[in-house]
Amino acid sequence: MPTLLAALLLGPGLLTACSGDPVEDYCAEVEDQREPLSEVTSEGGPTALLEALPAFEELRQASPTDLRDDWDVVVDRLTALDDALARAGVDPATYDAEEQAGDLAEDERTAVESAARQLATPEMVRALEAVQQQARDVCGTSLTI
Repeated sequence: MPTLLAALLLGPGLLTACSGDPVEDYCAEVEDQREPLSEVTSEGGPTALLEALPAFEELRQASPTDLRDDWDVVVDRLTALDDALARAGVDPATYDAEEQAGDLAEDERTAVESAARQLATPEMVRALEAVQQQARDVCGTSLTI
């Protein structure tokens, strides 16, 4: 009987400890990704956002539902560019659109250009601002993007 009583008393606490708080979990992921993102973005360059894609994917995975749409915009658009470059056989680190766009097949060039334009839309800018603001306001951590 004492074992059953202990299980009943401890059971709810154990369930709570295993469920995790989505915001707490997300903030822990923000903290884990803060330094790697800072390193990638401080180096700058044309591939910084693509290099940050794995970190963004982790953050999207951990994000609470109210932030998921913003992370979807960021990750989906970067993934579309990464995929378009890969299909075209282009190395993002060395690709120069002005010099090499003519070397691509028309459909490949169109896909790369279209995906690249999607990174400069107001929706993308708003999504990046939203995830940075959320990190500051809710997690007390700055994300350099």
